[in-house]
Amino acid sequence: MLERLRSRKEWQFFAALPKADGALAVAWWVVLVLRGVLPAVFAIAMGVLVAAVEQGDRLTEGLVFVGVVFILLQIMTPIHQALGANLGDRTAAWLYDRLTEACVHPPGMGHLEDPKLTNDLTVARDFDLGMTGPPLWISMDFIASGLVELIGGLASAAVLAAYAWWAPILLAGAWLATHWLLRESAIWRDPQHRRGARRPA
Repeated sequence: MLERLRSRKEWQFFAALPKADGALAVAWWVVLVLRGVLPAVFAIAMGVLVAAVEQGDRLTEGLVFVGVVFILLQIMTPIHQALGANLGDRTAAWLYDRLTEACVHPPGMGHLEDPKLTNDLTVARDFDLGMTGPPLWISMDFIASGLVELIGGLASAAVLAAYAWWAPILLAGAWLATHWLLRESAIWRDPQHRRGARRPA
């Protein structure tokens, strides 16, 4: 099972990030977790502030708590985008170095005439140029957005579990139901998109 996990594309991609730049990869992951957890922390901060107002306690601590979390919510996204763009550039450069080594290391020219290798090189070039998809420095933001939503959902479920054991189950059920109900509207279900055909203007 461990070998199957390591052979997955997702594992290989995330394993390449620290090899390209260890410090940037760590910073990217730390900010990613903060972006996912902060919405749940903001809800807790608002609850602390509201409780202080209802009980007539001092508001200083609650206001500072809410203010700090709110500011972090505003600045984490642009910081993460900058980190992701730099990490994507470093990873793309590292992958190109590995690709170059694989091409020039074997003696002779026979391996360069292999149609499979030529096709892989063409795919790598087209992807980096943005012809078949966004380049890696742009893709990092899309990857981060999906992971932030996942971490945010887990953090929200953990907060709800502190109030009622059934609340996280209800939240997970609603999330899964949304994916199930919208499965037919996904773009990969459209036969025209599967064939690569364009819709008429």
